[in-house]
Amino acid sequence: MDIKRIGIGSVAGTIVLFLLGMLIWQNLFTEFFDANSGSATGVDREAPIMWAAIVGTLFYAVLLTLALEARSASKSLVDGLKVGVVVGALLWGTADFILYGYTNLSTLTGAVADMLLEGLRGGIAGGVIAAVLSKVGD
Repeated sequence: MDIKRIGIGSVAGTIVLFLLGMLIWQNLFTEFFDANSGSATGVDREAPIMWAAIVGTLFYAVLLTLALEARSASKSLVDGLKVGVVVGALLWGTADFILYGYTNLSTLTGAVADMLLEGLRGGIAGGVIAAVLSKVGD
């Protein structure tokens, strides 16, 4: 594991995760998640704080990159997909179910759907990170 590989993988992952996040939550599934929000009101910002969203997405990409780099097995696109699905679903399943347990931000259906979509997003990003890292020498 070297800092160059972690940096390159993290930048590639951040870009993919950010774009997929916009596509999934702001375009494809907006109505679904609006219908599956909990009873909490006034929790969304009128204008998102983009730097904070990008930093959070970067942290997610670093986690995926570290998970891939920690594996001693091959790091193919398929390996990246597998690792990304597991990391994404576990990470967001953790957040979604804890938030569901303590807040009224989402319905159970919304929490499960978010976890599954995050597994998909993490898988795609993991595949891209693995593909990019396969082009970068050790």
